Amino acid sequence: MFSTTNLFLAVIFFYTSSVHSQTCENFGQLNGTSCECPTGTGGSTCSELACGGNIFEGSQRPLTSTSSGGFANLTSSGCSCQSGWTGTGCNVCQTASACQSAANSLESSDSSLTGDDDGQNNTLVCNTSPKVWASSQMSCSVDNPTLQALYPLSSTLNIIRTLNPSLSPLPNVTSFGSAGSLYAQLFYEGEEQFYCKSDSCDQDSNNWSCQDLECICRPNTTFCGGVPATNLTGAINTLTGTLNIDCGDVDNSTQQATCSFKQATIDSLFGSSGLVLNGCSFGECLRQSVLDSNGTTSTASSTSTQASLSGGVIAGLAVVGGLLLTAAVFLLLGCFSQRRARKSGYNQFGSGNVTVEWSNISYIVQNSTKTLWRKRKSSSEYNDDKVILDSISGRVLPGQMMAILGPSGAGKTTLVEILAGKHKSGSVLGQVSFPSVSQSSPRIGFVPQQDVLPSTLTVHEALLFAARLRLPENIPDAEKHARVDAILQKLGIEGLKNVRIGDNTNGRARGISGGEMRRVSIGLELIARPDILILDEPTSGLDSVSAARVANVLHAIAHDSSSPTAVIASIHQPSSQLYQTFDTILVLSHGRSLYLGPGSFAPVDHLTRTGLTQPYQQGYNVADYLLEVASDPPLALLQSSKHYLPASGSDQVELSNVMSMEKVEDEKSTSIDLRVAIKGGAIFGFGGKSQYATTFLTQLEHLSGREWKVLRRDKTLFFTHVAVAAVLGVFCGGLYFNIDTTIAGFQSRVGCLFFLGALIAFSSLSALYNIVEIRPLFLRERSAFYYSPTAWLLSRFFFDVVPLRIVPTIIVSTITYWMAGLAPDAAHFFKFLFILVLYTLALTLFNFLLGTLFRNGGIAILLSALTALYQMTYAGFFVHLDSIPPVLRWLQWLCPLKYCLEALSVNEVGSGLMIQDSLQGVPVDVSASLIMNLLFGFGQNNYYRDVLVQFAFIAGFGLSVIGVVWIKVRERR
Repeated sequence: MFSTTNLFLAVIFFYTSSVHSQTCENFGQLNGTSCECPTGTGGSTCSELACGGNIFEGSQRPLTSTSSGGFANLTSSGCSCQSGWTGTGCNVCQTASACQSAANSLESSDSSLTGDDDGQNNTLVCNTSPKVWASSQMSCSVDNPTLQALYPLSSTLNIIRTLNPSLSPLPNVTSFGSAGSLYAQLFYEGEEQFYCKSDSCDQDSNNWSCQDLECICRPNTTFCGGVPATNLTGAINTLTGTLNIDCGDVDNSTQQATCSFKQATIDSLFGSSGLVLNGCSFGECLRQSVLDSNGTTSTASSTSTQASLSGGVIAGLAVVGGLLLTAAVFLLLGCFSQRRARKSGYNQFGSGNVTVEWSNISYIVQNSTKTLWRKRKSSSEYNDDKVILDSISGRVLPGQMMAILGPSGAGKTTLVEILAGKHKSGSVLGQVSFPSVSQSSPRIGFVPQQDVLPSTLTVHEALLFAARLRLPENIPDAEKHARVDAILQKLGIEGLKNVRIGDNTNGRARGISGGEMRRVSIGLELIARPDILILDEPTSGLDSVSAARVANVLHAIAHDSSSPTAVIASIHQPSSQLYQTFDTILVLSHGRSLYLGPGSFAPVDHLTRTGLTQPYQQGYNVADYLLEVASDPPLALLQSSKHYLPASGSDQVELSNVMSMEKVEDEKSTSIDLRVAIKGGAIFGFGGKSQYATTFLTQLEHLSGREWKVLRRDKTLFFTHVAVAAVLGVFCGGLYFNIDTTIAGFQSRVGCLFFLGALIAFSSLSALYNIVEIRPLFLRERSAFYYSPTAWLLSRFFFDVVPLRIVPTIIVSTITYWMAGLAPDAAHFFKFLFILVLYTLALTLFNFLLGTLFRNGGIAILLSALTALYQMTYAGFFVHLDSIPPVLRWLQWLCPLKYCLEALSVNEVGSGLMIQDSLQGVPVDVSASLIMNLLFGFGQNNYYRDVLVQFAFIAGFGLSVIGVVWIKVRERR
């Protein structure tokens, strides 16, 4: 009965496979009804062993007698070697005289053996070096401590290496097999346990490398089922592939050398040195002339074979090559498109002179408690849903400024957003038309309430960025600079040209004021030369002086003689001076229009004539009076209100006589049905033809330039990441400093690798913060068609991932790697870095996905943290993956950390790491790859598979981010 230790060691060698059948054992060659047996074997099936004699005797050698167990046994047969011969089976010559005597003793000696004078020295000598000239015999002791723990008696290995059989004294007698072949037999206490062969061998000094290894375990021998608990049949019969026999120089005192028997499975059991063979004796009888000729004869089979790339390497190179090729193709196409755009003719645009009319605009928001349970209702079914706007109509001519007044909740912001073509979450009905536009849709500039600006840029840089992306690419850069300078002068902020917009330096640099920010926001829209300018409460939050400056700027824009522009602005509680700057007034109350007509005192006169409102007191602010009326208007006023609009060349006419949805105007016009436009997601030209003024490559160029400026000026985040990475690298390296090679030490090695993966998973959470922080700026610039989402994502990828993700990952990994004493060679170190960089990219893109998928940053961070915990669970470190119930086990295939940890572990044990330990006094000297498979379930050959899976995660998350940003991350109001 085997102890627990023996059972553990037995598992190390246990593999299952089918047992091969063979007519002639020891890979003898069937010749009719008999077998031609390898040197040192005989009998009808080559299962008997030579007992004494020498290799020159061939089939006449005495053989062992079969033991009671049915197997030939050299020990029980009492076999002994003649003088000058040694090794298991007495196949290895020791002296030249032994070879010559054996040859002379043959009754039928020919001249080649007797040394007749043919011009060459045919005297037989014994070559006792590891280098093979013709066909060499070698016999070694197998003294592996782990193997001896299972099989404590003597184990020996015989190997026949045939380089050129024609140079052997008696081909097919003193040699066996074709050129470049190898035959091996393992004996345990004199009994043959298994045998192997290999071909296509190449000799390099003392080392042999062979292909097509095949081994057969002899059933019911000690190794092969005689002891069921330690049956090695499966392991031996599955030994295939490349075999290497590497030998050192012969010790002159003992005439022996140390060799290693190396093959992939054996290496996994005993380490990169394979099965170590001690006390190896070498001997081959050959003519002196062969030595004198220095072995010039060679065969095709002994030609050096070149190692071929594995399938994983080829697939990985194909993926990387495909990505590089795709990037190169897109780059060439981008350069071609950019070049063509810059050479195209320049057509003037944005000349103003555009009238905007809107008819019966309504906006309804469904009851929030019903939208989850009911289908979207038709326009005739809006009963208890909230009506924000109710049949609002109006018109603004070029050169006019319209103020939309009303108390909070009257619908001012909703109306200007609908006129500006913004995406709305509710249902929009009505029609907007542009009577003076004949073909393309007009350019509409929209300034929101909030000033969303790039805080680290100067005023001039922000405007120039907008000019380079919103003006056509064929406009020279010098003209764009001039345009920016003109806008700065028009807005009265030329003195702030080189002042940063916001304060990102902890108070050490002053930002601009609120009124100046508002003028910069207006300037960003003026850069694009809009035909219509719409503003949402441009004076809110400003003092009276700043508000007056903004109003004067808008007045100058509207009344520009060269390009008169229709300006529409919602105003909340304007001062008397600010009110007087507007030409036209629209008063809203509870989503309905109380008045539309000229400004100044015209609204007061109109309301006074109705007799439904309290009288106006002279000297009172007209705007305040209108807001008081609109805050609580009489029901009769809402029902009987008339809407007036100034018409060119006349006093006042009713709007109903000017705007009719059924009437076809004589002049050409562009009109949009909002019901169709909102559903299609395209208002004012949002579709069909590209709305971007520049090509993709130009967008990426200027976005990258801005990101570089931001990174260079705000170094806090970068240096924090680097400092934290360095500190954590030292901490982790100190925690796992110089890990030993015991079983516990190997577990600590994998723990170190797991720690690095978990650290990357949690540190990538900062990518979420960056996305949430920059999202409002992206939404504003995307809605204004600065650039495509793909260009923005690429710029974020280059200037967020590289400095804030990859650089810190390299720092923490490099420090930890060398302090922990992991594989000390460059190849494994760079493979280690490579898989961590891929994992960093995958996790960063995953957090990008969460940051774009959820508006609420708290939800995104929560999900990212939970995902990190899930990855830690299924990485294979805390729980063996095969022990997880099948209903949950499949989740491991979706875990990026699992593939990262497996690749890191495989890379580490692939360096030849050996586990040297003892269990209950039994020495253990096995390859770490076996322990890795037993403890964590990682596959030894899975590194390149894991690399490809990481590439798949990167591609999947990357495409998902692009899709989410294109479809979901857009301005919705």
